[in-house]
Amino acid sequence: MRVVQEFSQEDIRISIFSWNNKYIIKFELGPMEQTFKLPETDVPDENDLKAFWTGDFFEKVKLRFKEMGQSFRAEVENL
Repeated sequence: MRVVQEFSQEDIRISIFSWNNKYIIKFELGPMEQTFKLPETDVPDENDLKAFWTGDFFEKVKLRFKEMGQSFRAEVENL
């Protein structure tokens, strides 16, 4: 597995990997993570991956983290 890029944006850790002819895009926030896989053939240039941490897609990732966090906290409180 090759690490393409790793960085943080708005407290979310973003890691991009290349593995088995796929890009793996991983978003991490606290104890939660979201992972997306994309065939390398769908991406003409690695710089095109930037679309996943900008704009509407990234806004939805943040919203999903908010929902995940609420569910997680509710469940922990019920232990």
